[in-house]
Parts: sequence; structure tokens; C-alpha cells
Amino acid sequence: MRLGITAALTDLDATPAALAVAVEELGFDSLYLPEHTHLPVREDVPPALVEGVRLDDYKRSLDPLVALATAAALTTRIGLGTGILLAAQHDPIVLAKQVATLDHLSGGRVTLGVGFGWNRAEAEDHGVDFARRHAALREHLAAMEVLWSRDQAEYHGEFVDFDPTWSWPKPRQQPRVRVLVGGGSGDAVLTAVVDCADGWIPIGGRGLGEAIPRLRALAEAAGRDPARLDVVPFGTIADEGKLEHYAGLGVTEVVLRIRAGDEASMRAELESLAPLVPFAATLVQP
Repeated sequence: MRLGITAALTDLDATPAALAVAVEELGFDSLYLPEHTHLPVREDVPPALVEGVRLDDYKRSLDPLVALATAAALTTRIGLGTGILLAAQHDPIVLAKQVATLDHLSGGRVTLGVGFGWNRAEAEDHGVDFARRHAALREHLAAMEVLWSRDQAEYHGEFVDFDPTWSWPKPRQQPRVRVLVGGGSGDAVLTAVVDCADGWIPIGGRGLGEAIPRLRALAEAAGRDPARLDVVPFGTIADEGKLEHYAGLGVTEVVLRIRAGDEASMRAELESLAPLVPFAATLVQP
């Protein structure tokens, strides 16, 4: 089992590059960074705070792709992921270029973790019809894959429409960078995983014993090999027992959440978790 790290870094915390160097030095396998483009000042849509996340993390969130680019420059091994990026809020042609550039320059280390989003005001500020955001995200992913994989790409849909075009660089990974869809275990999310992605990011990881068999059944019904869909419990507060439980469900990667802060405090928390790295490496999936 591989272990990754996520933290909601802001401009007041340790830099992404410093955190990435520590993550790699201590043997972890990946670093994932979240996204909120902004936080509308609306009392009717309060942030969904979870353990280890502060209100300022929504107000002061770094751009994950720029942040990961600084991390890529100072590391050689760890995966570089978004967890999660709100892809429906981005121009897909621009986003495809940004992600492809990061994957090209990092040697194929990118995982694009995407989500549908929960903040209606944030989405609407980007011109996204909140009720149609699932359909918009699916089209954005499909259009980006065309741009990533074809010399002359074109796409014609409801939300994305462009005639034959050239777009380089292509990502090292083909036909797309590794894409994971985040969200709960509802049919809309699991169906999107099967239709559009390489795996699922369940936040926290509760209820996987029931959800993973449903995901595998949906994959089989769609003609996909369930074994090729990763399940990555994300933002987990883990111990050896929880990791053993996940391994028994066939999970091969877990992303642990740490608190953002100054470089010394973040490294101390990483060091406290580092003994889980060799333990996780011994776990064998059924």
C-alpha cells in the first residue's frame, strides 16, 4: 500500500516546495493539494470544515497546479496530485494545457483529482449552472482527454465546443493523466468514476465495505475491469488498524491529512506518521 499526504496550504503556511521535499525525504509516495478559487462571503453556504481544515484554508487557498509545479521542481519521485480540483469551474482548454505541462515537466507524476463541488455560490461565480455541474464536469474531462491524446483535437458538446486544434505539450501519461473523481458513494459519483476516470477519492473513507462492491459491479456492467479502478481514501486520519482494514478491501493507496502550519510543525507531524510508511508497504491486498 502506498501512502500520500494532503494539507490545505495557504500563503501563511510552509511552502509547497518545502512540504514536498519533506514528504519525499520521509518516504511517502505522493502529495495532494486542494483547490478553492475563492470563498464567496455568504452565510447561507458555510464552508464544509472537517478535522484538520481551517476557515482560512478556503479563503487563502493556493492554486494547486502552480503550487505543485514548485514541488515538482525540487522532487524526483513522489506523485503530484490535486485533491480536489473543481474542473467544471475551469476553461477546459486552458486546464488541459496546464495539467499537460505539469505532467510533461514532472516526468508523468500527475494525478488529477477532480470533484463536482459543494459551494453553489463559488460555482455560480464561474458561470456554472450548479444543477448541471455533473454534466459539465464530464464534458470537461472528455474534452481534455481529446486534447491530451490527439494531434488534431476537436470536441463538440453542450458545455465545450471547439473545432480541430493543435495543443502541446502532451502529458507523459496517455491517453490521459491519471484522473480520480472525488465525492460520496452515491450513484452519480460512482457512475462518473466508471465512465470518466481511473479511480475514486472517497473523502475520509467511511462506508467503503459497502461502496467498493457497488463500484466494482458498476464497472463490470460497463465493461471495465474493476481491478483497474483505484480507490484512494482521502484526507484520512489513519493508524495501522485502519490501513489493514483498507488493504483487506483491496485499497492500494491512502492519502493522510496533516494540519497546515509552519515548516517545523508540518515536518514534525510528517515524522510522527513516517513509521506507517514501512508498515503500509507490508500490507498485501486480497
